[in-house]
Amino acid sequence: MSGTSLDGIDLAEMTFSLNNHQKWEYSFGTTETIPYNPSWVAVLKEGIHFSAGRLQQLNNDYTLYLADVISSFIQDHRITALDAICSHGHTILHQPQKGITLQIGNLPSIAERLAQTVVCDFRVQDVVLGGQGAPLVPIGDRLLFSNYDYCLNLGGFANASNERNGKRFAYDICPVNIVLNSLTEELGIPYDDGGAIARNGEANDRLLEQLNALAFYQLGAPKSLGLEWVQAQIFPLLNASDISIENKIATFTEHVAYQLSQQFAANSTVLVTGGGAYNTFLLERLGFYKKLDVTIPDPQLLEFKEALIFGLLGVLKLRDEVNCLASVTGASRDHSGGIVYKIA
Repeated sequence: MSGTSLDGIDLAEMTFSLNNHQKWEYSFGTTETIPYNPSWVAVLKEGIHFSAGRLQQLNNDYTLYLADVISSFIQDHRITALDAICSHGHTILHQPQKGITLQIGNLPSIAERLAQTVVCDFRVQDVVLGGQGAPLVPIGDRLLFSNYDYCLNLGGFANASNERNGKRFAYDICPVNIVLNSLTEELGIPYDDGGAIARNGEANDRLLEQLNALAFYQLGAPKSLGLEWVQAQIFPLLNASDISIENKIATFTEHVAYQLSQQFAANSTVLVTGGGAYNTFLLERLGFYKKLDVTIPDPQLLEFKEALIFGLLGVLKLRDEVNCLASVTGASRDHSGGIVYKIA
């Protein structure tokens, strides 16, 4: 799994089983995040602007790179008897309203290079069926974490899912680390550790009002976000403000906390995962706006929940079972998304 925050490639060894009540259970084996080197960070950031030909070359190069990273992980940790490798790839383009979504790293050469069954390219079919192609994690929230009222992921973007009247609903809420990390990089650091910069900064009322007034926040679900929207809507507002970087971080953190708070009923139980769960100041500000019973799980689940669920999506695909919910994405029907590459 590679997310929009570009912190690296998450790899996880997982085992899934059905218990006597036909409920899915899981266990983790080895997990590891392989950071991107600066050259990969640069090219993945700029890929959205590439020509078709250059994008195809990037897809080829990234597929081989991803295969090598996965292969090294398997060899280094002496992992054997794999049923399948389930891979999300990295999102470069996401414009579902135009019928476009592209996750690079999903070409057939990944299976040839690994000599393993590979399940990948999970989003394209949903967009073809009229859906947003995102978020895809809610099926896993339903099957693995139904004891919580809401499951909240704080990654490059924030998204949450919950069950209502027998249906799962989810949608992207707002950008998080894709913006905050970009701001901290201007200070020469990769991220705002614990929200310390935001805590010591001062939120700017005017900028906060502008951010909260963006039209996306008035839309009903299903809806999803991509880098394109951030570049068109968020960065121009930040760049036009003459406040300090520290105060921009404080303001955007406040914006995220406010937008998150609008999604939950008071006193709900909320499972929070993703890198943003380490931002204690952000969670404090969320608590300021809405009283919630928040659970931060152990570091392995916190950091690898998304990889875990894409593993489950792959298992469901191999079983030809539903792994994508129309109630979440807006597709014309529930379906089993993804492509399976099998080595003879």
